[in-house]
Amino acid sequence: MTLRLYDTAARAVRDFEPLRPGHASVYLCGATVQGVPHIGHVRSGIAFDVLRRWLIHEGLDVSFVRNVTDIDDKILRKAADAGRPWWEWAATHEREFSWAYDQLGVMPPSAEPRATGFVTQMVEYMERLIDRGHAYAAAGDVYFSVTSLPDYGKLSGHKLDDVHQGESVAEGKRDERDFTLWKAAKPGEPSWPTPWGPGRPGWHLECSAMATSLLGSEFDIHCGGMDLVFPHHENEIAQSEGAGDPFARYWLHNGWVTMSGEKMSKSLGNVVAIPEMLKRVRPVELRYYLGSAHYRSMLEYSEGALHEAAAGYRRIESFVERVHSRVGAVEPGELPEGFVAAMNDDIGVPAALAEVHGTVRAGNTALEADDHDAALAAAGSVRAMMAILGTDPLDEKWRSAAADTKSHEALDVLVRAELDRRARARTEKNWAVADEVRDRLAQAGIEVTDTADGAQWTLKDD
Repeated sequence: MTLRLYDTAARAVRDFEPLRPGHASVYLCGATVQGVPHIGHVRSGIAFDVLRRWLIHEGLDVSFVRNVTDIDDKILRKAADAGRPWWEWAATHEREFSWAYDQLGVMPPSAEPRATGFVTQMVEYMERLIDRGHAYAAAGDVYFSVTSLPDYGKLSGHKLDDVHQGESVAEGKRDERDFTLWKAAKPGEPSWPTPWGPGRPGWHLECSAMATSLLGSEFDIHCGGMDLVFPHHENEIAQSEGAGDPFARYWLHNGWVTMSGEKMSKSLGNVVAIPEMLKRVRPVELRYYLGSAHYRSMLEYSEGALHEAAAGYRRIESFVERVHSRVGAVEPGELPEGFVAAMNDDIGVPAALAEVHGTVRAGNTALEADDHDAALAAAGSVRAMMAILGTDPLDEKWRSAAADTKSHEALDVLVRAELDRRARARTEKNWAVADEVRDRLAQAGIEVTDTADGAQWTLKDD
Protein backbone atom coordinates (compact mmCIF):
# COMPACT_ATOMS: atom_id res chain seq x y z
CA MET A 1 0.00 0.00 0.00
CA THR A 2 1.29 3.45 -0.95
CA LEU A 3 -1.21 5.55 1.01
CA ARG A 4 0.33 8.36 3.03
CA LEU A 5 -1.58 10.30 5.68
CA TYR A 6 -0.84 13.43 7.68
CA ASP A 7 -0.58 12.37 11.31
CA THR A 8 -1.29 15.26 13.68
CA ALA A 9 0.72 13.57 16.44
CA ALA A 10 3.81 13.20 14.25
CA ARG A 11 3.25 16.59 12.54
CA ALA A 12 4.20 14.88 9.30
CA VAL A 13 2.89 12.78 6.45
CA ARG A 14 3.49 9.09 7.18
CA ASP A 15 3.10 5.86 5.23
CA PHE A 16 -0.06 4.15 6.37
CA GLU A 17 0.72 0.68 7.65
CA PRO A 18 -2.31 -1.07 9.19
CA LEU A 19 -1.90 -2.77 12.53
CA ARG A 20 -3.32 -5.94 10.99
CA PRO A 21 -2.61 -6.71 7.32
CA GLY A 22 -5.74 -6.45 5.23
CA HIS A 23 -7.72 -4.63 7.92
CA ALA A 24 -8.13 -1.00 9.00
CA SER A 25 -9.73 0.18 12.24
CA VAL A 26 -11.05 3.75 12.37
CA TYR A 27 -12.71 5.74 15.17
CA LEU A 28 -14.44 9.04 14.40
CA CYS A 29 -15.62 11.40 17.11
CA GLY A 30 -19.27 11.81 16.18
CA ALA A 31 -22.05 14.15 17.15
CA THR A 32 -23.01 15.60 20.49
CA VAL A 33 -26.73 15.40 19.78
CA GLN A 34 -27.84 18.72 21.27
CA GLY A 35 -29.54 20.26 18.22
CA VAL A 36 -30.17 20.14 14.47
CA PRO A 37 -26.97 19.42 12.49
CA HIS A 38 -25.38 22.13 10.38
CA ILE A 39 -22.83 21.84 7.59
CA GLY A 40 -19.95 22.31 10.02
CA HIS A 41 -21.10 19.21 11.92
CA VAL A 42 -21.31 16.91 8.90
CA ARG A 43 -18.05 17.89 7.22
CA SER A 44 -16.06 15.35 9.23
CA GLY A 45 -18.60 12.66 8.36
CA ILE A 46 -18.13 13.33 4.64
CA ALA A 47 -14.34 13.78 4.80
CA PHE A 48 -13.73 10.52 6.59
CA ASP A 49 -16.38 8.69 4.56
CA VAL A 50 -14.11 9.40 1.57
CA LEU A 51 -11.13 8.04 3.55
CA ARG A 52 -13.14 4.91 4.35
CA ARG A 53 -14.17 4.42 0.72
CA TRP A 54 -10.55 4.71 -0.37
CA LEU A 55 -9.36 2.20 2.22
CA ILE A 56 -12.05 -0.22 1.01
CA HIS A 57 -11.01 0.36 -2.61
CA GLU A 58 -7.44 -0.46 -1.63
CA GLY A 59 -8.65 -3.87 -0.49
CA LEU A 60 -8.91 -3.34 3.25
CA ASP A 61 -11.66 -4.65 5.49
CA VAL A 62 -12.58 -1.49 7.41
CA SER A 63 -14.08 -1.38 10.90
CA PHE A 64 -15.46 2.14 11.21
CA VAL A 65 -16.83 3.34 14.56
CA ARG A 66 -18.58 6.72 14.92
CA ASN A 67 -19.83 7.50 18.40
CA VAL A 68 -22.79 9.49 19.68
CA THR A 69 -22.42 11.70 22.76
CA ASP A 70 -25.94 11.47 24.19
CA ILE A 71 -25.27 12.92 27.65
CA ASP A 72 -23.50 16.19 28.46
CA ASP A 73 -24.07 19.64 29.97
CA LYS A 74 -25.47 21.19 26.77
CA ILE A 75 -27.96 18.39 26.19
CA LEU A 76 -29.19 18.64 29.77
CA ARG A 77 -29.46 22.43 29.63
CA LYS A 78 -31.26 22.58 26.27
CA ALA A 79 -33.65 19.79 27.19
CA ALA A 80 -34.49 21.56 30.44
CA ASP A 81 -35.02 24.88 28.62
CA ALA A 82 -37.40 23.12 26.23
CA GLY A 83 -39.19 21.31 29.03
CA ARG A 84 -38.34 17.92 27.57
CA PRO A 85 -36.71 14.80 29.08
CA TRP A 86 -32.99 14.76 28.37
CA TRP A 87 -33.12 11.29 26.80
CA GLU A 88 -35.90 12.33 24.42
CA TRP A 89 -33.99 15.46 23.42
CA ALA A 90 -30.86 13.42 22.68
CA ALA A 91 -32.74 10.71 20.77
CA THR A 92 -34.63 13.27 18.68
CA HIS A 93 -31.45 14.98 17.54
CA GLU A 94 -29.61 11.71 17.06
CA ARG A 95 -32.27 10.88 14.46
CA GLU A 96 -31.69 14.30 12.87
CA PHE A 97 -27.99 13.52 12.49
CA SER A 98 -28.69 10.03 11.12
CA TRP A 99 -31.08 11.57 8.59
CA ALA A 100 -28.50 14.17 7.54
CA TYR A 101 -25.74 11.56 7.10
CA ASP A 102 -28.08 9.41 5.04
CA GLN A 103 -29.22 12.34 2.87
CA LEU A 104 -25.58 13.11 2.09
CA GLY A 105 -24.67 9.53 1.22
CA VAL A 106 -22.41 8.87 4.20
CA MET A 107 -22.03 5.13 4.67
CA PRO A 108 -23.49 3.82 7.95
CA PRO A 109 -20.71 3.09 10.48
CA SER A 110 -19.81 -0.46 11.44
CA ALA A 111 -20.96 0.50 14.92
CA GLU A 112 -22.46 3.68 16.40
CA PRO A 113 -22.09 3.45 20.18
CA ARG A 114 -23.78 5.86 22.57
CA ALA A 115 -21.91 7.15 25.59
CA THR A 116 -24.68 6.06 27.95
CA GLY A 117 -24.24 2.46 26.82
CA PHE A 118 -20.60 2.25 27.96
CA VAL A 119 -20.71 3.42 31.57
CA THR A 120 -19.51 0.03 32.86
CA GLN A 121 -16.42 0.26 30.65
CA MET A 122 -15.83 3.84 31.84
CA VAL A 123 -15.91 2.75 35.48
CA GLU A 124 -13.36 0.03 34.72
CA TYR A 125 -11.19 2.61 32.96
CA MET A 126 -11.24 4.91 35.98
CA GLU A 127 -10.35 2.04 38.30
CA ARG A 128 -7.32 1.27 36.14
CA LEU A 129 -6.26 4.91 36.14
CA ILE A 130 -6.62 5.26 39.92
CA ASP A 131 -4.68 2.03 40.48
CA ARG A 132 -1.85 3.33 38.25
CA GLY A 133 -1.68 6.70 40.04
CA HIS A 134 -3.06 8.81 37.18
CA ALA A 135 -6.49 9.62 38.63
CA TYR A 136 -8.10 10.39 41.97
CA ALA A 137 -11.60 10.69 43.40
CA ALA A 138 -12.84 13.72 45.34
CA ALA A 139 -16.36 14.37 46.63
CA GLY A 140 -17.90 12.00 44.09
CA ASP A 141 -15.95 13.44 41.13
CA VAL A 142 -13.01 11.65 39.51
CA TYR A 143 -10.14 13.61 37.96
CA PHE A 144 -7.13 12.83 35.79
CA SER A 145 -3.86 14.25 37.12
CA VAL A 146 -2.09 15.75 34.11
CA THR A 147 1.24 16.09 35.94
CA SER A 148 1.30 12.31 36.42
CA LEU A 149 1.96 11.82 32.69
CA PRO A 150 5.36 13.25 31.65
CA ASP A 151 4.45 13.73 27.97
CA TYR A 152 1.02 15.28 28.48
CA GLY A 153 0.48 17.79 25.65
CA LYS A 154 2.33 15.83 22.97
CA LEU A 155 -0.56 15.88 20.47
CA SER A 156 -1.40 19.58 20.69
CA GLY A 157 2.00 20.90 21.67
CA HIS A 158 0.56 22.53 24.81
CA LYS A 159 2.99 23.07 27.66
CA LEU A 160 1.74 22.26 31.14
CA ASP A 161 1.99 25.87 32.27
CA ASP A 162 -0.34 26.89 29.41
CA VAL A 163 -3.02 24.22 29.96
CA HIS A 164 -6.59 25.45 30.55
CA GLN A 165 -9.20 22.71 30.40
CA GLY A 166 -12.17 25.07 30.12
CA GLU A 167 -13.84 23.45 33.11
CA SER A 168 -15.52 25.16 36.03
CA VAL A 169 -13.63 25.37 39.31
CA ALA A 170 -14.25 22.33 41.54
CA GLU A 171 -13.53 22.02 45.24
CA GLY A 172 -11.87 18.61 45.13
CA LYS A 173 -9.57 19.26 42.17
CA ARG A 174 -5.93 19.16 43.25
CA ASP A 175 -4.62 21.07 40.26
CA GLU A 176 -6.69 23.38 38.06
CA ARG A 177 -5.05 21.77 35.01
CA ASP A 178 -6.53 18.35 35.84
CA PHE A 179 -9.57 17.29 33.83
CA THR A 180 -12.79 15.59 34.84
CA LEU A 181 -13.36 11.91 34.15
CA TRP A 182 -16.60 11.59 36.11
CA LYS A 183 -19.07 14.17 37.48
CA ALA A 184 -20.85 13.64 40.77
CA ALA A 185 -24.63 13.59 40.58
CA LYS A 186 -26.56 16.84 40.93
CA PRO A 187 -30.24 17.08 41.92
CA GLY A 188 -32.52 16.35 38.99
CA GLU A 189 -29.73 15.12 36.69
CA PRO A 190 -29.40 11.56 35.37
CA SER A 191 -26.79 9.43 37.13
CA TRP A 192 -25.22 5.99 37.20
CA PRO A 193 -23.76 4.14 40.21
CA THR A 194 -19.98 3.90 40.67
CA PRO A 195 -17.62 2.99 43.54
CA TRP A 196 -17.23 6.74 44.17
CA GLY A 197 -20.93 7.54 44.20
CA PRO A 198 -23.60 8.25 41.56
CA GLY A 199 -22.77 10.54 38.68
CA ARG A 200 -22.36 10.82 34.93
CA PRO A 201 -19.50 10.63 32.40
CA GLY A 202 -17.04 13.37 31.58
CA TRP A 203 -16.77 14.07 27.86
CA HIS A 204 -13.23 12.78 27.30
CA LEU A 205 -13.58 9.47 29.12
CA GLU A 206 -16.42 8.19 26.97
CA CYS A 207 -14.43 8.09 23.71
CA SER A 208 -11.51 6.13 25.19
CA ALA A 209 -13.95 3.59 26.62
CA MET A 210 -15.93 3.20 23.40
CA ALA A 211 -12.95 3.13 21.04
CA THR A 212 -10.97 0.53 22.95
CA SER A 213 -14.04 -1.59 23.74
CA LEU A 214 -14.95 -1.91 20.06
CA LEU A 215 -11.61 -1.61 18.24
CA GLY A 216 -9.15 -2.90 20.83
CA SER A 217 -6.52 -1.29 23.05
CA GLU A 218 -4.61 -0.28 19.91
CA PHE A 219 -6.21 0.65 16.59
CA ASP A 220 -5.22 2.37 13.37
CA ILE A 221 -6.82 5.79 12.91
CA HIS A 222 -8.57 8.28 15.18
CA CYS A 223 -10.41 11.07 13.32
CA GLY A 224 -12.21 14.26 14.24
CA GLY A 225 -12.37 18.00 13.74
CA MET A 226 -9.29 20.11 14.37
CA ASP A 227 -11.14 21.86 17.21
CA LEU A 228 -10.96 18.56 19.12
CA VAL A 229 -7.15 18.37 19.19
CA PHE A 230 -7.21 20.13 22.56
CA PRO A 231 -8.54 19.36 25.02
CA HIS A 232 -10.59 16.37 23.86
CA HIS A 233 -8.09 14.31 21.91
CA GLU A 234 -5.17 15.33 24.09
CA ASN A 235 -7.10 14.04 27.08
CA GLU A 236 -8.14 10.86 25.29
CA ILE A 237 -4.47 10.07 24.72
CA ALA A 238 -3.59 10.87 28.33
CA GLN A 239 -6.25 8.70 29.92
CA SER A 240 -5.80 5.84 27.43
CA GLU A 241 -2.04 5.66 27.69
CA GLY A 242 -2.29 6.26 31.43
CA ALA A 243 -4.49 3.17 31.65
CA GLY A 244 -1.91 1.16 29.68
CA ASP A 245 -3.53 1.20 26.21
CA PRO A 246 -1.37 2.09 23.16
CA PHE A 247 -4.53 3.67 21.63
CA ALA A 248 -4.53 5.30 18.16
CA ARG A 249 -1.57 4.92 15.77
CA TYR A 250 -2.57 7.82 13.46
CA TRP A 251 -4.47 11.03 14.25
CA LEU A 252 -6.36 12.75 11.40
CA HIS A 253 -8.15 16.09 11.78
CA ASN A 254 -10.41 17.92 9.36
CA GLY A 255 -10.61 21.69 9.02
CA TRP A 256 -13.61 23.80 9.96
CA VAL A 257 -16.38 25.19 7.83
CA THR A 258 -16.12 28.95 8.36
CA MET A 259 -18.19 32.04 7.64
CA SER A 260 -16.40 35.39 7.55
CA GLY A 261 -13.30 33.59 8.78
CA GLU A 262 -14.92 32.24 11.94
CA LYS A 263 -15.64 28.61 12.82
CA MET A 264 -19.26 27.74 12.17
CA SER A 265 -20.98 27.19 15.50
CA LYS A 266 -24.34 27.72 17.13
CA SER A 267 -22.85 30.15 19.65
CA LEU A 268 -21.73 32.49 16.85
CA GLY A 269 -25.17 32.41 15.29
CA ASN A 270 -23.73 31.66 11.84
CA VAL A 271 -25.23 28.22 11.45
CA VAL A 272 -26.48 26.78 8.17
CA ALA A 273 -28.66 23.82 9.08
CA ILE A 274 -28.78 20.78 6.81
CA PRO A 275 -32.58 20.87 6.26
CA GLU A 276 -32.31 24.50 5.17
CA MET A 277 -29.34 23.78 2.90
CA LEU A 278 -31.25 21.00 1.13
CA LYS A 279 -33.86 23.54 0.04
CA ARG A 280 -31.13 25.31 -1.93
CA VAL A 281 -29.25 22.45 -3.55
CA ARG A 282 -29.66 18.70 -3.94
CA PRO A 283 -28.07 16.41 -1.34
CA VAL A 284 -25.46 15.15 -3.82
CA GLU A 285 -24.52 18.74 -4.69
CA LEU A 286 -24.14 19.65 -1.02
CA ARG A 287 -21.99 16.58 -0.45
CA TYR A 288 -19.86 17.47 -3.48
CA TYR A 289 -19.39 21.00 -2.14
CA LEU A 290 -18.50 19.96 1.41
CA GLY A 291 -16.14 17.26 0.18
CA SER A 292 -14.40 19.27 -2.53
CA ALA A 293 -11.71 20.92 -0.38
CA HIS A 294 -8.82 19.00 1.13
CA TYR A 295 -10.03 17.57 4.41
CA ARG A 296 -7.37 19.47 6.39
CA SER A 297 -8.25 22.81 4.78
CA MET A 298 -10.69 25.39 6.05
CA LEU A 299 -13.82 25.62 3.90
CA GLU A 300 -15.15 29.18 3.74
CA TYR A 301 -18.88 29.02 3.16
CA SER A 302 -20.74 31.40 0.86
CA GLU A 303 -23.89 31.09 -1.23
CA GLY A 304 -21.85 31.80 -4.33
CA ALA A 305 -19.33 29.05 -3.63
CA LEU A 306 -22.13 26.58 -2.90
CA HIS A 307 -23.93 27.27 -6.18
CA GLU A 308 -20.67 27.28 -8.13
CA ALA A 309 -19.88 23.82 -6.75
CA ALA A 310 -23.40 22.62 -7.56
CA ALA A 311 -22.99 23.83 -11.14
CA GLY A 312 -19.63 22.04 -11.33
CA TYR A 313 -21.22 18.80 -10.20
CA ARG A 314 -24.02 19.17 -12.76
CA ARG A 315 -21.44 19.44 -15.55
CA ILE A 316 -19.97 16.12 -14.47
CA GLU A 317 -23.43 14.60 -14.14
CA SER A 318 -24.53 15.92 -17.54
CA PHE A 319 -21.54 14.35 -19.30
CA VAL A 320 -22.10 10.92 -17.77
CA GLU A 321 -25.83 11.02 -18.51
CA ARG A 322 -25.30 12.12 -22.12
CA VAL A 323 -22.92 9.22 -22.72
CA HIS A 324 -25.38 6.89 -21.03
CA SER A 325 -28.24 8.03 -23.28
CA ARG A 326 -26.32 8.37 -26.56
CA VAL A 327 -23.77 5.55 -26.40
CA GLY A 328 -25.08 2.96 -23.94
CA ALA A 329 -24.82 1.72 -20.39
CA VAL A 330 -21.90 3.25 -18.51
CA GLU A 331 -20.23 0.87 -16.09
CA PRO A 332 -17.59 2.05 -13.59
CA GLY A 333 -14.19 1.78 -15.25
CA GLU A 334 -10.53 2.16 -14.41
CA LEU A 335 -9.21 4.84 -12.11
CA PRO A 336 -6.68 7.14 -13.83
CA GLU A 337 -3.19 7.07 -12.37
CA GLY A 338 -3.42 10.76 -11.48
CA PHE A 339 -6.52 10.13 -9.39
CA VAL A 340 -4.89 7.22 -7.58
CA ALA A 341 -1.78 9.28 -6.88
CA ALA A 342 -3.90 12.15 -5.53
CA MET A 343 -5.87 9.91 -3.19
CA ASN A 344 -2.75 8.18 -1.93
CA ASP A 345 -1.26 11.60 -1.15
CA ASP A 346 -3.18 12.22 2.10
CA ILE A 347 -6.60 11.82 0.42
CA GLY A 348 -5.92 14.75 -1.92
CA VAL A 349 -9.46 15.38 -3.14
CA PRO A 350 -8.76 18.72 -4.95
CA ALA A 351 -6.14 17.05 -7.17
CA ALA A 352 -8.44 14.05 -7.60
CA LEU A 353 -11.26 16.34 -8.74
CA ALA A 354 -8.91 18.01 -11.21
CA GLU A 355 -8.47 14.54 -12.74
CA VAL A 356 -12.26 14.13 -12.83
CA HIS A 357 -12.81 17.42 -14.64
CA GLY A 358 -9.97 16.73 -17.07
CA THR A 359 -11.52 13.38 -17.93
CA VAL A 360 -14.92 15.03 -18.42
CA ARG A 361 -13.42 17.55 -20.85
CA ALA A 362 -11.68 14.82 -22.82
CA GLY A 363 -14.87 12.75 -22.81
CA ASN A 364 -16.98 15.64 -24.11
CA THR A 365 -14.50 16.18 -26.92
CA ALA A 366 -14.68 12.48 -27.81
CA LEU A 367 -18.49 12.55 -27.72
CA GLU A 368 -18.62 15.56 -30.04
CA ALA A 369 -16.29 13.72 -32.45
CA ASP A 370 -18.52 10.61 -32.31
CA ASP A 371 -15.66 8.63 -30.77
CA HIS A 372 -18.03 6.53 -28.72
CA ASP A 373 -15.42 4.13 -27.39
CA ALA A 374 -13.33 6.95 -25.93
CA ALA A 375 -16.41 8.70 -24.57
CA LEU A 376 -17.65 5.51 -22.92
CA ALA A 377 -14.22 4.84 -21.38
CA ALA A 378 -14.05 8.39 -20.04
CA ALA A 379 -17.54 8.17 -18.55
CA GLY A 380 -16.65 4.86 -16.90
CA SER A 381 -13.57 6.40 -15.34
CA VAL A 382 -15.60 9.37 -14.13
CA ARG A 383 -18.12 7.04 -12.50
CA ALA A 384 -15.32 5.12 -10.76
CA MET A 385 -13.70 8.31 -9.47
CA MET A 386 -16.93 9.87 -8.32
CA ALA A 387 -17.93 6.65 -6.53
CA ILE A 388 -14.80 6.96 -4.37
CA LEU A 389 -15.92 10.51 -3.54
CA GLY A 390 -19.45 9.27 -2.82
CA THR A 391 -21.02 11.26 -5.68
CA ASP A 392 -21.36 8.84 -8.62
CA PRO A 393 -24.09 10.44 -10.80
CA LEU A 394 -25.52 7.06 -11.81
CA ASP A 395 -25.65 5.67 -8.29
CA GLU A 396 -29.28 4.78 -7.59
CA LYS A 397 -29.26 6.96 -4.48
CA TRP A 398 -28.62 10.07 -6.56
CA ARG A 399 -30.24 9.06 -9.84
CA SER A 400 -33.65 8.62 -8.26
CA ALA A 401 -33.73 12.41 -7.81
CA ALA A 402 -32.63 13.19 -11.39
CA ALA A 403 -36.16 13.96 -12.61
CA ASP A 404 -36.66 16.39 -9.74
CA THR A 405 -33.38 18.03 -10.67
CA LYS A 406 -34.44 18.69 -14.26
CA SER A 407 -37.71 20.21 -13.06
CA HIS A 408 -35.79 22.37 -10.56
CA GLU A 409 -33.37 23.55 -13.27
CA ALA A 410 -36.24 24.49 -15.58
CA LEU A 411 -37.92 26.40 -12.77
CA ASP A 412 -34.61 28.08 -11.92
CA VAL A 413 -34.36 29.49 -15.46
CA LEU A 414 -37.82 31.06 -15.16
CA VAL A 415 -37.30 32.40 -11.63
CA ARG A 416 -33.87 33.82 -12.51
CA ALA A 417 -35.44 35.77 -15.37
CA GLU A 418 -37.89 37.32 -12.92
CA LEU A 419 -35.12 38.05 -10.40
CA ASP A 420 -33.09 39.76 -13.14
CA ARG A 421 -36.15 41.89 -13.95
CA ARG A 422 -36.50 42.76 -10.26
CA ALA A 423 -32.78 43.62 -10.00
CA ARG A 424 -33.06 46.02 -12.97
CA ALA A 425 -36.14 47.63 -11.44
CA ARG A 426 -34.33 48.15 -8.13
CA THR A 427 -31.34 49.68 -9.94
CA GLU A 428 -33.74 52.08 -11.67
CA LYS A 429 -35.47 52.68 -8.29
CA ASN A 430 -38.71 51.38 -9.77
CA TRP A 431 -39.89 49.94 -6.46
CA ALA A 432 -43.40 49.20 -7.70
CA VAL A 433 -42.13 46.71 -10.30
CA ALA A 434 -39.58 45.24 -7.88
CA ASP A 435 -42.29 44.65 -5.28
CA GLU A 436 -44.66 43.27 -7.91
CA VAL A 437 -42.09 40.64 -8.96
CA ARG A 438 -41.39 39.62 -5.39
CA ASP A 439 -45.10 39.41 -4.50
CA ARG A 440 -45.89 37.32 -7.59
CA LEU A 441 -43.11 34.89 -6.76
CA ALA A 442 -44.32 34.70 -3.16
CA GLN A 443 -47.84 33.87 -4.37
CA ALA A 444 -46.32 31.03 -6.41
CA GLY A 445 -44.69 29.63 -3.26
CA ILE A 446 -41.22 30.99 -3.98
CA GLU A 447 -39.33 32.80 -1.23
CA VAL A 448 -36.68 35.36 -2.25
CA THR A 449 -33.74 36.21 0.02
CA ASP A 450 -31.33 39.04 -0.77
CA THR A 451 -27.72 38.11 0.04
CA ALA A 452 -24.26 39.54 -0.58
CA ASP A 453 -24.07 37.16 -3.58
CA GLY A 454 -27.35 38.39 -5.06
CA ALA A 455 -30.95 37.29 -4.71
CA GLN A 456 -31.46 33.59 -3.90
CA TRP A 457 -34.71 31.67 -4.06
CA THR A 458 -36.19 28.64 -2.36
CA LEU A 459 -39.55 26.90 -2.41
CA LYS A 460 -41.55 27.69 0.71
CA ASP A 461 -42.51 24.90 3.08
CA ASP A 462 -46.15 23.82 2.86
